[in-house]
Amino acid sequence: MEKINFPKWVLLFVLLLSINTMNAQNKENLVLNAQQESIVKISALTAVGNLEDLKIQLNKGLDAGLSINEINETLVQLYAYCGFPRSLNAINAFMTVVEDRKSKGIKDLKGKEAGPIKSNLDRYERGRKTLEELTKVPQTKPAPGFGEFAPRADAFLKEHLFADIFDNDVLNFQQRELVTIAALSAMQGVESQLKSHVGMGKNTGITDEQLKEVADLIEKNIDRTQANILRNMIAVPTVPVIERDMIVRMSEIDILPEYLDEYKKILKEEASASVHVEPGVIAIFPMYQIKNPTQVRIIEIYANNAAYQAHLKTPHFLFYKTETLKMVKDLKLVDMDNIDHETMIEIFKKLK
Repeated sequence: MEKINFPKWVLLFVLLLSINTMNAQNKENLVLNAQQESIVKISALTAVGNLEDLKIQLNKGLDAGLSINEINETLVQLYAYCGFPRSLNAINAFMTVVEDRKSKGIKDLKGKEAGPIKSNLDRYERGRKTLEELTKVPQTKPAPGFGEFAPRADAFLKEHLFADIFDNDVLNFQQRELVTIAALSAMQGVESQLKSHVGMGKNTGITDEQLKEVADLIEKNIDRTQANILRNMIAVPTVPVIERDMIVRMSEIDILPEYLDEYKKILKEEASASVHVEPGVIAIFPMYQIKNPTQVRIIEIYANNAAYQAHLKTPHFLFYKTETLKMVKDLKLVDMDNIDHETMIEIFKKLK
C-alpha cells in the first residue's frame, strides 16, 4: 500500500485547530452560560422575595432556553431553603409569566418529565448516598450533632431533600447546587450552610471562576454585602461597600405653602423611582419638619460620582426638577462626610 505523506503545514494546522478547540471548550466550562445565569438570578430573587424583579428574570430564563419544568423544579427545590411562602409566591409569579407569554403567542418548551427512581434503597438510604456523592465524605446514620439531637430533622434532610427532591432528574446535581448556592448567597445568616454547599458545588464541577460570577450576579441583583460573603469563601477580593467617591448630601428645601401637597406627591414618586430603578442610588430619604412642614430635608446617598451624574439625567429626576421649580422658595445643597467610616458600614449591613 502506498504511503501518504502529508505536508508539515497541514499537520501543524490540524494541531493548532485541536488546541484552539480544547481551549475554547475549557474557557466555556469556566464561565456560566445563559441558562446557568438565569438559574442563579431566579434562585436569588426567590430567596429574598423580590417578585417584581423575579418576573423579569423568569421571562429571561425562558428566553435563554430553560424549560418550564426546569424552572418549576428550581422553585420547588427552593422551598427547602427559603420556605414555602417564598417558594409558592415564586411559583404563582411563574404561572402568571407563562400564561402572559402564552397569550402573546410565545411557545415555551415544557421540557422533560422526571424519570423513574432507579434504586431499591429506602428514601433515607437514597438521600444518604446522594449526600455522600455530593460531599465526597461518608455519611453516618444519624448525622452527628444535629442528627442525634433532632432525628426527625436528619430524616427530613435525607429522605425529603436529598431523596425526594434531588432524585428528580429534571435538574442535575450541578444545577441543583447552583440553585442552592445562589439562594444561600442571597440570604442573611446562613454562612455555614453556604460554605458546605460551595464545597458540594465544586464536587459537581462548578469552578471558582463560575462562583466568582455567581457573586457578581448576587451583587447586581441582591446587594454587595451578600456578594462579599461568597467572595470571602472562594478567596477572591471583596468589593468595598462604601466607595471612596461616595456622595452624601443633605438637601435643605423651603417650599411655598400653596404648593406643599403637590410638591410632596412629586417628591415621593421621584424618590421611590430613584431607589428602585437606579442601582447607584443608595438612599433618597425625604423628610419635613414637624413644626414647620414647608421645611423639607432630603438625605441623598449615591454610591459614587458616576451614579450621581447618571441620576441627574434620569427621566424621573428631570420631571421632578422641572415640575417643582416654581414650588421651591429656597434650596441649599450641603455635601457631607462621615466621621466613623467603620460604623457607617455596619449601618448599611443593617439596612440590607
